[in-house]
Amino acid sequence: MTLTTEQQDFQQAVRAFCARECATNEQREALLDPDEEDQSTVLYKKLAELGWLGVAIPEQYGGSGGTYVEQTILFEELWRGLAPVKALGATTTVAGCYKRFGSEEQKRDALSAISEGQIMSISISEPGAGSDVAAIACAAKPVSGGFVLNGQKTWCSYAHVASRILLVARTSTEDKPHAGLTIFEVPRDSEGIDTRRISTLGGREVNDVFFTDCFVPSENVVGQVGRGFQQIMAGLDGERLLGAAVGLGIGQRALDDTIAYVKERRQFGKPIGTFQVLRHRIADLATELECARLLTYEVAARLERGNDPVTTRMTSMAKVKTSEIAKRIALEGLQMMGGYGYATEYGMESHVRHSLVLPIYAGTNEIQREIISGSLGLR
Repeated sequence: MTLTTEQQDFQQAVRAFCARECATNEQREALLDPDEEDQSTVLYKKLAELGWLGVAIPEQYGGSGGTYVEQTILFEELWRGLAPVKALGATTTVAGCYKRFGSEEQKRDALSAISEGQIMSISISEPGAGSDVAAIACAAKPVSGGFVLNGQKTWCSYAHVASRILLVARTSTEDKPHAGLTIFEVPRDSEGIDTRRISTLGGREVNDVFFTDCFVPSENVVGQVGRGFQQIMAGLDGERLLGAAVGLGIGQRALDDTIAYVKERRQFGKPIGTFQVLRHRIADLATELECARLLTYEVAARLERGNDPVTTRMTSMAKVKTSEIAKRIALEGLQMMGGYGYATEYGMESHVRHSLVLPIYAGTNEIQREIISGSLGLR
């Protein structure tokens, strides 16, 4: 698809913002919150003031009323520009859930809060439930006026700084394993919540969250009791699109840095970018990335018109394609930069670390291939 003039202007505005605010290592380090690797309250607030945090939130709920295309542009450019506002990913996923299933009061409250700069987290995975959502065991026991939560969640992105967590818990045990799940809105400062950060290859953005006799009132149910699984499935296309946009941003930045390096680095009397073996490798990477971009933006445009089986298949394809080409570009960029690619000063090692998780989160690529092959009648 071709971006409209307004969309191109928005793309340039986000790109210019990153170039001005966070282009250098020194700028990013100065912006970071204490004990955070990739989240800045200052920069996040600036995005809120520009109206970009609510880019795809309807205007009546405090957003800008944009589309999936504008949202994709924002994510690609922020991740390409290395903007330390990575909590936006989880928060945008939460916003999508409220848009689809929240009550009118929940939408007015939560969506406006997101547009104004509040961070939110979504909590689905458990130690024994990842790709198999039906295996969720965290229990929500009905009591007078609400539910009491007990159990553990894991890999919860930015739960440690979130104002509230959207939690998927089991409200009943029925014959069908996918039945009996419910989505709850849980303020993070609720009594009975213990959040513990997990150190990973890419930083400490994810958390274990423990719930011990945590009371949640009935009005905090998002959607319908017992319909949580169906609600989760309905939002997965949007989450995969976000993952694809992030992959585009990381892949493009890794490619930009590789090209800049091979133009400057000289060996045997000339820039190494003039060697055919590197020129052709970079040409192949650029071609594959552009294919991924065309697919991703086509998916964004289709999602705006609504979900259908073909769009779901294409969304899984976009997630697979972008995540794997981003990882490939980062790894090949590191190889082309030699020892300098391994040095933290140049940033390529960071691109590698952050690209390695792309085929895992937002639904593993193995699961995406199951979706793609199943949609082709191969079950």
